[in-house]
Amino acid sequence: MTPAAVLFDCDGVVVDSEPATFALIAEDLTARGLTLSLPEMERLFLGGTIALVGEKARALGADITESWTADFYEALYTRLAEGTPLIPGIETVLDALDSAGIPYAIGSNGTARKMRVTLGQHPALAARFAGRAFSGQDLGMLKPAPDLYLHAARALNADPARCVVVEDSATGARAARAAGMRCMGYAPHGPNPALAATGATLFPRMEDLPRLLGL
Repeated sequence: MTPAAVLFDCDGVVVDSEPATFALIAEDLTARGLTLSLPEMERLFLGGTIALVGEKARALGADITESWTADFYEALYTRLAEGTPLIPGIETVLDALDSAGIPYAIGSNGTARKMRVTLGQHPALAARFAGRAFSGQDLGMLKPAPDLYLHAARALNADPARCVVVEDSATGARAARAAGMRCMGYAPHGPNPALAATGATLFPRMEDLPRLLGL
């Protein structure tokens, strides 16, 4: 069935911001007495908010101050502004959706400012999401609750039952499932048991998505 709309997560789906983000988290937490591997950080933090990173890190023994979240965000914005590439193939996907007349939007647990920093480096792509890039933090609609994706569907006048969500985290995929939406799980690095366990349909290459959607 042709989707009524396609709703994208942002980090790791539209922009390749996660390597820089995890590198900064590792640097910061190591300096605060907590050393984690990349697989550990992905398991603990992927799909969450920076505030949640701080809460979990504190529980694991890191010296997290009251101002940590705000301070880390400022450092993160600076790091991401140094260069955040697009996910390979995402422009091909948007071209196919435009050709098919299918609307699309972003629903991210990140802040609106973060999206301005990352998407803003790619003006042509950012223009395609103008007015349709929604921040769960700014709206008070954080995944895994369904509200953010339901909000995005309403903004596009699309029936939620006919929307498809594209996610790379189990947290986001659970939000899609709770919203009654089909979820395509972007898994470019091989098997992703946590994402698969949500019922998402996994795929490894973004450029394959139009075919998987029947476009």
